[in-house]
Amino acid sequence: MMTTPTVYSLKPAFQGLLRPLARTLANLGITANEVTLLACVVSVGYGILLVWQTGSHAVLLLLPVLLFVRMALNALDGMLAREFGQKSAVGAYLNELGDVISDVGLYAPFAFWPEFDLRWMVAAVVLAVISEMAGVVAVMAGASRRYDGPMGKSDRALVFGTLAAWRGVGWGIAPWAALLFAPLLVLLLSVTVVNRVRNGIAEANAGGINGLGNHNAPCGRALLQDLGREAIVLSLLAGSIRSH
Repeated sequence: MMTTPTVYSLKPAFQGLLRPLARTLANLGITANEVTLLACVVSVGYGILLVWQTGSHAVLLLLPVLLFVRMALNALDGMLAREFGQKSAVGAYLNELGDVISDVGLYAPFAFWPEFDLRWMVAAVVLAVISEMAGVVAVMAGASRRYDGPMGKSDRALVFGTLAAWRGVGWGIAPWAALLFAPLLVLLLSVTVVNRVRNGIAEANAGGINGLGNHNAPCGRALLQDLGREAIVLSLLAGSIRSH
């Protein structure tokens, strides 16, 4: 089963650096769920600020810092849950829903930048949500939570953080780059969705996380064919909308 390189592969080393801080938080009585909620609230709050102050260089330069802090908080809540006995059903929901809500809050404001086509950027945000759903559904199919790239959560943070920093220092975006950015992002996110579905099915059929295949999981080839048909329909609809 092939995996696509992604920034997420650096997470174990990053967690190692944060482990002493996680221990300190646990000793202070701070819970994984509290850390998860903090990351979500801060992300959505920043998104509102970015919509309100789109042209502010200071606000734009804050995004790379915020994305790094969010990445640290996401690593910390996982370590608190796993290593300090704080796993819970509520925490599982908060973790996955918080990530999706944070992504929308952080990246949806970019859809209103005049350089980018609103429709392409909205499609990118929607696909980011779908890619996370594809990763979670793998667990239902008997596989592990999928984090395949090439455009996972950490990769999106790198891309949008770099974009915000670029604008934050006062540099403009070339017309050709603005034209290609969103469609390329949509392409990479689409590949990410397919990779997570394909690899999740392969893992489940090979025995899954418990060494037992899930015979109720849908056939991989049939599911990918369905995804292909749906992609064609969406492309035709998008072309029809653009022609009008």
